[in-house]
Amino acid sequence: MKKILVPTDFSDHAKYALKVAAQIAKKNGGEIFLLHMLELPHQAGDAIGSGHDLPEIMLFKNAAINRLEDLMDDECLDGLKVSEIIQFELAFEGIMNISKKNNVDLIVMGSHGASGFKEMFIGSNAEKVVRNSDIPVLIIKKEAGDFDVTKFVFASDFSDEIKKPFSKVVDFANKFDAELYLVMINTPSSFKPTHVAQEIMKDFISNFSINKYSTHIYNDVNVESGVLNFTNFIDADLIGMSTHGRKGLAHFFNGSISEDLVNHAARPVVTFKI
Repeated sequence: MKKILVPTDFSDHAKYALKVAAQIAKKNGGEIFLLHMLELPHQAGDAIGSGHDLPEIMLFKNAAINRLEDLMDDECLDGLKVSEIIQFELAFEGIMNISKKNNVDLIVMGSHGASGFKEMFIGSNAEKVVRNSDIPVLIIKKEAGDFDVTKFVFASDFSDEIKKPFSKVVDFANKFDAELYLVMINTPSSFKPTHVAQEIMKDFISNFSINKYSTHIYNDVNVESGVLNFTNFIDADLIGMSTHGRKGLAHFFNGSISEDLVNHAARPVVTFKI
């Protein structure tokens, strides 16, 4: 977690994310890339592509520069290397492009979540990034004091496809010296006897070196409810999930538990792409 990207729209939630990112960077000797996307009307985008400096564009850009400079003065960034980036691009696409260009290790984003029709038809940039990013994404939902992760819940079915992203989960937990609570959610539609679930989890973790961990099986009506209820039960600091990155109709019909948690969980959520 040496290179951390923090997209900002200057909202309170984005500032919460920046403060958390700054704490992580300081603990790991890292740096921050502070990104603001200028989503301009189509005509303005054409003007940029043609090399024209429209007065309206320069006005937006100068205003963004001033607001980024104000953020740079925040005491949470004291002693950190911070690069300011302003990009003329759609927010989601810009976040993806900048993260790859700078070999970012972690994306930290603020999100207020969504529900109902807004969630179904509009979605959010955070949700899109979670679905598509190959880089771990940490979503911050509210202001926190010290981002101290001592209890880190990772929910999974612990199938073989999870092994690749799980190495990043272990690295994340070890860096925070957190206890990793590995939980399999048993639901009526996908029920496993306790001894079978325990054996699956035992085999899964046998090839990983985890500093501190425990395994758990939790029964609930569905996976999302199980994750949220188990997390509340142990009063965890962070929820971890892997995401498949489904798109289009597959995503509409199958849904994504990780994206639902990003929208509905009050606690921070970190996702890892399969």
